[in-house]
Amino acid sequence: MSTRTTVADAVTMLHRNLLHMIRYPGLTGFVIGIPVVLLLLFVYVLGNTLGAGLPAGGTGGATRTYLAYVVPGILLIGVAGIASGASIGIAQDMTEGIVARFRSMAISRAAVLTGHVLGNTVQGVLCLAVVLGVAVLMGLRPAAGLLDWLVLTAFLGLVCFAVSWVAVAMGMSASTVETASNTPMVFTLLPFLGSGFVPTDSMPAGVRWFADWQPFTAFIETTRALLAGADPGRHVWLALAWCAVMIVVGYAWARTLYVRKSVR
Repeated sequence: MSTRTTVADAVTMLHRNLLHMIRYPGLTGFVIGIPVVLLLLFVYVLGNTLGAGLPAGGTGGATRTYLAYVVPGILLIGVAGIASGASIGIAQDMTEGIVARFRSMAISRAAVLTGHVLGNTVQGVLCLAVVLGVAVLMGLRPAAGLLDWLVLTAFLGLVCFAVSWVAVAMGMSASTVETASNTPMVFTLLPFLGSGFVPTDSMPAGVRWFADWQPFTAFIETTRALLAGADPGRHVWLALAWCAVMIVVGYAWARTLYVRKSVR
């Protein structure tokens, strides 16, 4: 099958998944709702206390300082929600038989998986834009310039794309939709075990080492720097490396499972 055909099939699968997102908005609402609720909770309930402990806690008020600090972590919580959506979506297709019908048609194997990933990436970027809009209404004032916003949009899209590949593989490996909805919960924990809500400097040595090198800390710190109009430094390179690893591993894992289940 030619590359041109594979791309055309992937676009068709993307269109299918976008229509599914529009017709069944409940999951999209859940993906937006959880980060927004957490944002309100951490800023208005815990923000004054946690913000006072930050280096710039007295500048412009502790709550506003903490709002600027916590938004990147909340955005990555939103990415974790996208992972659950990707896992559930492919698991539903596998259990409801639609993928079995795709296998009987002249459709590229890669296109079926890629359609899910691209659909979730588009959904993710839109959801993150809504969450960021809520943060602005709460008083967030990013110092990012136009180029920073463009880079941030592309970066968050890449993160959604990378995480979605791993999530799709998790959904392919799950025996039920319920299992598929629970497996990606690990992504929700990682922002809490990173720099999403408190600086890693405040953590015990062993936890700090894990927090500094796990992927979501690099994602969060890169996002935080871009929103502030600052140079992300080494974090952006570590984040890009993690994205590459997740895309390669997720794609290989998902495709292997798809091929294996196709010959049953």
